[in-house]
Amino acid sequence: MVETLTIRRPDDWHVHLRDGDMLKTVVPHTARQFGRAIVMPNLTPPVTVPEAARAYRDRIQAAVPPGVDFTALMTAYMVDGIDPDLLARGFEAGDWVAAKLYPAHATTNSAHGVTDLTKIEPALQRMAEIGMPLLVHGEVTQAHVDIFDREAVFIETVLKPLKDRHPDLRLVFEHATTSQAVDFVRGAGETVGATITAHHLVINRTDIFRGGIRPHLYCLPIAKREEHRLALRQAATSGHRAFFLGTDTAPHRIVDKEAACGCAGVFSAPTALEVYTEVFEEEGALDRLEAFASLNGPAFYRMAPNEARVTLSRRPQTVPEMVPVAGEQNAILPFQAGEVLDWTLDL
Repeated sequence: MVETLTIRRPDDWHVHLRDGDMLKTVVPHTARQFGRAIVMPNLTPPVTVPEAARAYRDRIQAAVPPGVDFTALMTAYMVDGIDPDLLARGFEAGDWVAAKLYPAHATTNSAHGVTDLTKIEPALQRMAEIGMPLLVHGEVTQAHVDIFDREAVFIETVLKPLKDRHPDLRLVFEHATTSQAVDFVRGAGETVGATITAHHLVINRTDIFRGGIRPHLYCLPIAKREEHRLALRQAATSGHRAFFLGTDTAPHRIVDKEAACGCAGVFSAPTALEVYTEVFEEEGALDRLEAFASLNGPAFYRMAPNEARVTLSRRPQTVPEMVPVAGEQNAILPFQAGEVLDWTLDL
């Protein structure tokens, strides 16, 4: 039995850090586990210009604990009619490394998202030409489409036509949740990758309602049937170059999660790497964790992997019951709060 595991320091290719006191609370959790993180731009107002991206990055870096080596990688929020020159200028200057496509009203703070891809076609063409990745929240938002089918419908009606129009566009299918997404990514070639969250590898849709409604397991895209969870686990642990770590950690205060209309999001940052490690061990694939967590993502983003190493030890730990929010009389409930994990990241 493996007792310790040393890998290159991993990166998180999909995080939500919010802003203000919430940002100050959650940044240290991501920074202690990961060398870099792709930061989502869905603030209020959204990050749509390079100046906003630079200012947001400064606030994030100021919240990193002293002595911790962490780099926030910023993204642009796509809106109808976004200027291709603006995107290219920010990308070439290093203000952002990718652009995020939120279908309007698909998830938290996506009201300013894209209403129709025809309204961003010039931007997509420019991105394909300069190699700028498009990060896709892959769900349709039409009211008649069942929430559990929105990802599969998006792939057929939006994503496949998009790739047919722009075959050279580099694209990340964010937080994949279905076997259809896995199949699409596997067959899409070198220009397509996908992130997979820790929580979608652990829970299925039944868990959201097990013994009552579990609002802290409600996220978007929502967890699907067991067959899809198993497909995700197979993809993540396969070693395939297209699949890499992206937690989609999304903190909300407990009062906002447990409200009459609760927010979508799972906060997994405090123990994300340990949860992934448990999944890989359960699948007999600890030897492929480094590829998923530390190598595939940098390769897709055309970056070098981190030189530093981290070690995980088989040492039980209990996930915190809650994480207080700095400056507020409130808290966040972490994923698997109060549960015991077999692995601990050595610091």
